[in-house]
Amino acid sequence: MSDEKPFIRENGLGDIIGGRFGIVIVALIGIFLYWQMNQQDVPFAPGKKQLNTLSVEQEIQLGEQSYLQILQQEHGQGNTVLCADEASCTGDARELTQTVREIGARLEKAALELENDYRIQGYRMPGVVEKFNWTYYVVQSDTPNAFCLPGGYVAVYTGILDITGNYDGRVTLDDIADVNKLAVVMGHEIGHALAHHGAARMSTQQMLQVGQMAVAVGLGDMSAGQQQMVMQAFGVAAQGGFLAFSREHETQADKIGLDLLVRACYDPREAPELWERMGEIGGGQRPPEWMSTHPGSDTRAENFRKWMPDAIAEYERRCGPLR
Repeated sequence: MSDEKPFIRENGLGDIIGGRFGIVIVALIGIFLYWQMNQQDVPFAPGKKQLNTLSVEQEIQLGEQSYLQILQQEHGQGNTVLCADEASCTGDARELTQTVREIGARLEKAALELENDYRIQGYRMPGVVEKFNWTYYVVQSDTPNAFCLPGGYVAVYTGILDITGNYDGRVTLDDIADVNKLAVVMGHEIGHALAHHGAARMSTQQMLQVGQMAVAVGLGDMSAGQQQMVMQAFGVAAQGGFLAFSREHETQADKIGLDLLVRACYDPREAPELWERMGEIGGGQRPPEWMSTHPGSDTRAENFRKWMPDAIAEYERRCGPLR
């Protein structure tokens, strides 16, 4: 009988599992199970689930820390945080800040009502509106931006007020004479926080980092060129999944914001026009949607038109006829 060992024993499944590649397989299976076990319902988006490993208390703490850092950075760059000193909060700064806080208060109340409505319908709602430390500041900056960090920490930059206002190329108090479009923007940003999107992104990034480490361990016997090719492929695949994940978050936040909008009695018909304006910024030049963290402005405007009949009906049921 030949002393030659069977080929299956020398080159079979046992060797693969016992090698570095086996480490990758085991790690990826573990990551998949971790992902499955930590799927949580998305608040305010019935039927949707997402990876989330942070508690509400952790979110609030991280949101507060980030908020203070961002506002301090803006101050350091010469961008005034209006009414940071309440004692000297007067004139235009006071009017802008009060307007933003009034919109926020109405959207908060709407969020609490919507939370209770979903609970009555049988959806499991953990209750985040009353736990958040709702805070609103306006930043004097040309940047067209607004955000709401986990925990309810909101900032509106004056650079966005012309886009949400009379769109004449200047930022003045006339831009807050009609606040419906500004309410669309704030509702969207608050929607992100209510749905725990920040926590979901952090949880997903942590999982991807673990996956990248596992792949790197499994490539130890490859040449430097082969390792680079595999890691690049992994990075492209992960980035593609993350971009799609981010676009889904944006769509969810748009819908949540619209639901808040009508309950707060702001005109939902302003939403499509706002996103058409957004699409004109920078001459309308945008990367293809599949390469972007956000859906295209035309896609978002079309989504709002699709949702509009129900939104108008809900508005008129709660707030009276739209003119």
